Amino acid sequence: MTITAALTDAIEACGIAGAVAMVGNRHGVLERIAIGHRGDGNAIGHRGDGKSMTLDTVFQLASMTKAIVSVAAMQLVEQGRLGLDAPLDDLLPGLADRQVITGFGDDGMVQTRPAVRPITLRHLLTHTSGLGYDFVHADMARARVNPPVPGTLASLQSPLLFDPGDGWAYGISTDWLGLAIEAASGERLDAFIAAHVTGPLGMADTHFGLQNADKTRLVGNMGRQADGSLAPFPINIGGGAGEFISGGGGILGTAGDYMRFVRMLLNAGSLDGVTILLPETVAEMSRNQIGRLRAGVMETTMPALSARVEWFPEMRAGWGLGFLINPETGGDGRAAGSLAWAGLCNTYFWIDPASDVAAVLLMQLLPFADPGALAVLSAFERAVYAG
Repeated sequence: MTITAALTDAIEACGIAGAVAMVGNRHGVLERIAIGHRGDGNAIGHRGDGKSMTLDTVFQLASMTKAIVSVAAMQLVEQGRLGLDAPLDDLLPGLADRQVITGFGDDGMVQTRPAVRPITLRHLLTHTSGLGYDFVHADMARARVNPPVPGTLASLQSPLLFDPGDGWAYGISTDWLGLAIEAASGERLDAFIAAHVTGPLGMADTHFGLQNADKTRLVGNMGRQADGSLAPFPINIGGGAGEFISGGGGILGTAGDYMRFVRMLLNAGSLDGVTILLPETVAEMSRNQIGRLRAGVMETTMPALSARVEWFPEMRAGWGLGFLINPETGGDGRAAGSLAWAGLCNTYFWIDPASDVAAVLLMQLLPFADPGALAVLSAFERAVYAG
């Protein structure tokens, strides 16, 4: 069965409106696939009357932003303007003097103690800072007196789940990473990314926030209903006017653009004559940085937004400087040492240097890790390696 046929069957079986997928290697793009329809605001049911998916359809990439911002941070490390293990207290005073959650009193108020060490860039890149997401970590949500207002600097202020370096917790670390890039470079995050990553790579359709010219190509987000059907579920992730640019989730883009990004990493930091990172930097980013800690387990406090996730439950997944790493061959084919991550609305990528494979799969529905979306991802991956 071809990759297109396998993906089409899986999309139909799982009741998902459509998807765009690409497969490439070090030399080029091997497959470009657009299936089904956009679930736009006029959609009825899971097929609806949305326009057909096209290869240039624009998606909210959400946390697939994190890999791009991690690459930008490592450019500044190469230049000596950021250090991986230097405390960030002076550069980012908002990270200084953090408190660690120790429990909750009878009145429900959070109890804390001072952190035993400062937060570093390495902690932010590896999600070992102790800073989580409220929708993943119940104690993080409980510790706040009031729910955070998205896009405000106050939303980045919370006590830590553990001392920096002592655990793995998925969360707002990459938003702080974006602020570190701004402080070290003197440029806005969006301008720095455009000048040093997406611009040189020719990723013309990749931006923080929705561009007016891209509105007609934007796929609408859908939400899984109690009966299993999908209905329009408008959501704006990290976009709009805010007090900071979301390095953790603010980018929108196309599968073709993101394929250029992952192929650059597959090619050890260069693509089509443009060097974004040195090979030794990419090698360091691709190495497990968290020792015996286990990455990739995410609980949920908001099931409509994200299901519970446990990536590679049969193994102790690691984390590099921006990516999940599977230490053994995955059940659907990717080799040990592959790099991967995803975005909230079920967008996925992986980079498999050992097999010379880079793959991107973009859907747009909630909750994250929807069983149907994961079944589509699994079918896609199996077909990639079977081919």
